Amino acid sequence: MSQFFSIHPVNPQPRLIKQAAEIVRGGGVIVYPTDSCYALGCHIGDKDAAERLRRIRQVDDNHHFTLVCRDLSEIANFAKVDNAQYRLLKSATPGPYTFLLEASREVPRRLAHPRRRTIGLRVPEHVVAQCLLEELGEPMLSTTLLLPDLDDPLNDAEEIRARLEKLVDLIIDGGACGLTPTTVVDLTGPAPALIRAGAGALEPLGLSAD
Repeated sequence: MSQFFSIHPVNPQPRLIKQAAEIVRGGGVIVYPTDSCYALGCHIGDKDAAERLRRIRQVDDNHHFTLVCRDLSEIANFAKVDNAQYRLLKSATPGPYTFLLEASREVPRRLAHPRRRTIGLRVPEHVVAQCLLEELGEPMLSTTLLLPDLDDPLNDAEEIRARLEKLVDLIIDGGACGLTPTTVVDLTGPAPALIRAGAGALEPLGLSAD
């Protein structure tokens, strides 16, 4: 049975944030709120926990997991970022965007896309997520909480509890999130390419959905 923390979305309780970080460090899989929708997360270095994420989502090795980071300086540790990419990232973070970038040597090979050596990275604009990342002191491996039998992500913590309490170690109730996953942008080519139009506006990126 998973633990269930009700955390204030604006003023998170430090004690609960610390306990949540300890669960992640201990190999746990958690559900946590973000600025797009609820997500699944685990420790960046825990292979078994990452496999649990895959089983819950029912995705294969080609699925792009995301490294959720505190800020741009942390992104630069895990991806190769040139000046143009940095300017674009700076204009859109924090926010509901996921960027595909060329993975640096800091990224474990098993976390990068098996054929392209790319990694998804994002900086969320959500107080609970940011406090958790600050307490961890490192990025968290993450994926949208979209179950294989559903068209939309789960948004209600009690419903999440009913569906996943035997599959995860902690559910953080941070109130209602959105139902729209992040906007995904590929920055590995000569120009930004829209992979998925989602919660993040396209105008700051100079893109359109057409």
